[in-house]
Amino acid sequence: MPQTVKVRGDNLPADLLLWRIHGVRGQELLEEMLELNPGLAAKGVLLVPGDSVIVPDLPLEEPFATREVVTLFG
Repeated sequence: MPQTVKVRGDNLPADLLLWRIHGVRGQELLEEMLELNPGLAAKGVLLVPGDSVIVPDLPLEEPFATREVVTLFG
C-alpha cells in the first residue's frame, strides 16, 4: 500500500527520496510516483519542505530464472 511522506529536506529530488525510502530499486518507481501525484512534475525537479507526496511500494521480486549457459571454449 502506498505511503504518504512529508518532505523535510531542502531541494530534495524525487528520485533521491525514493532511493532513501526503498534503496537502489526505489529509483525504478519514479514514473509510478509521478502518476500517483498529479501535478508533481509541473512543480519542477525538486521537492520543497512541506510537500506531501505519495510513495509507491516496491513490487515483489521475481524468483531467479535459470538460463542455459553457453560455453565458447568447451
